[in-house]
Amino acid sequence: MESGTGGNLRSRNGAIPKMPDMDRESDPGNNQQSNGGSHITSNGIIEAESKKMQLKRKAELLKTDLLRQFDSQVSDLMDSLLEESSSLERSSVSAAFSPPMSDKEKTKLGHFRPPHGEGKHFTNRRSLLDELFEVDHIRTIYHMFIALLILFILSTLVVDFIDEGRLVLDFDLLVYAFGQFPLVVCTWICMFLSVLLVPYTLFHLWSQSQAGSFGRPRLFSALLGSAFVLYQAVGLGLLPAYVVVTNSLPPASCFIIIIEQVRLMMKAYSFVRENVPKVLSWANDKTSPGPVIPQVSQYLYFLFAPTLIYRDKYPRNPVTRWSYVATKFLQVLGCLFYAYYVFVRLCIPQFRSISMQFFDLRAMVLCVFNSILPGVLVLLLAFFAFLHCWLNAFAEMLRFADRMFYKDWWNSTSFANYYRTWNVVVHDWLYYYIYKDFLLISQKRFRLAAMLFVFTISAVVHEYILAVCFGFFYPVLFCLFMFFGMMFNFILHDRRKGPIWNVIMWTALFLGQGVIICLYSQEWYAQRYCPLKEPSFLELITPRSWSCQRD
Repeated sequence: MESGTGGNLRSRNGAIPKMPDMDRESDPGNNQQSNGGSHITSNGIIEAESKKMQLKRKAELLKTDLLRQFDSQVSDLMDSLLEESSSLERSSVSAAFSPPMSDKEKTKLGHFRPPHGEGKHFTNRRSLLDELFEVDHIRTIYHMFIALLILFILSTLVVDFIDEGRLVLDFDLLVYAFGQFPLVVCTWICMFLSVLLVPYTLFHLWSQSQAGSFGRPRLFSALLGSAFVLYQAVGLGLLPAYVVVTNSLPPASCFIIIIEQVRLMMKAYSFVRENVPKVLSWANDKTSPGPVIPQVSQYLYFLFAPTLIYRDKYPRNPVTRWSYVATKFLQVLGCLFYAYYVFVRLCIPQFRSISMQFFDLRAMVLCVFNSILPGVLVLLLAFFAFLHCWLNAFAEMLRFADRMFYKDWWNSTSFANYYRTWNVVVHDWLYYYIYKDFLLISQKRFRLAAMLFVFTISAVVHEYILAVCFGFFYPVLFCLFMFFGMMFNFILHDRRKGPIWNVIMWTALFLGQGVIICLYSQEWYAQRYCPLKEPSFLELITPRSWSCQRD
């Protein structure tokens, strides 16, 4: 058994080849080599682990950098899509009402696009209401508002006949609101002539300094830039407001001067902002003998054109339809009388009685809800009279072809979309000259701060207009813009879709208009019923309606 087992073992061992290390285990030299090899192997493992950790850290840094670049590129893509959406929006609707453009007209559109594809693109398009009013179902809504105006007129005539025993047609509220109109006209002429001469002259001198006509171009740039800022602040800023305040102009006359003041300041800034980069680009390249300076006729056309974005050329219609111009001006006049009857029938009787009561929570709540109807009517009348009729009338007289002064804001399901579509003329100026320039200066790192900056400027300008025109400081509109406007902009954002969000948007809009009409009307009557002889600064900024009680 043993010999057999040993033979089997030997046969198996003979089948297995001998390992070289097994034969040299007793060799000390070989043992030292083995220890050295294990030491080298352990060092190699440590170095590999160290390199692995370094690669891992580099990969994490690369991942963070790639994600940051991806986020920036996506944001840029979304901004460019928002810019181009204006030219693509409602293309199917426009095709149904407008004839197709010829190749020549499409080629001409290249002259109305800004350089390098940046900025607003102007194209031939009609106003949305002009297209919608060709549909009988939509035009019926317009007829309903006319019927409501007729009822307001009839109710006023009947009440006056019952009270006075005769028809009263003096329109005393309109006469008061547009008082001192010759002074308004003279002030406007002075403002317009100054805007026509001063910014253009300063820009012309500055362009000559860049062309080498004067020495020290940087010094000239600083001096002429400071002169332009000083003119904007004093010539267009303080002087018109001084005329309004010192002459105690009534509200409508004040609105004409102050709104024109803001409009002309925005136009002058746009003219300089659009042309300075062209001159600077020429100064760097000098591909032509001299910089291209806009003609005075181009600048003059821009001052009257219904846009706040300057271009050397705009798309133009071939003819002027004077019947269309007359119709729009008649509609503006009709809206003025409509607003007159809204205030006479719905606002003045209510606030005269409320002003005799002490200001408390119950009175304020009732006042807000009673002011919703006149507030909404005033909002719709202001939109139709100015953004549709007035701007379209001037566009038709100037043959200005791009009539997208507003979009379908009434279909908005978010306040973000409502802000973009309610007044496209002002929105474009804020977007390209405030929001985009803010991002350009900050290298596109502070989008939230840029949005907040735009809201702040809009709120301050709106409150400035109301404070100067009404003659008192009551920052209701500023608070609505900065707090509720910003909050709704993030809560009711563009991802909110569906009819329910449109209902919520209209409900918030109705309540906001009720608050504005109620609080400003209460303060208006309180300022007249409870005047202060020598008010302190604290009393000037404290709402009088909080403490006024008429005996």
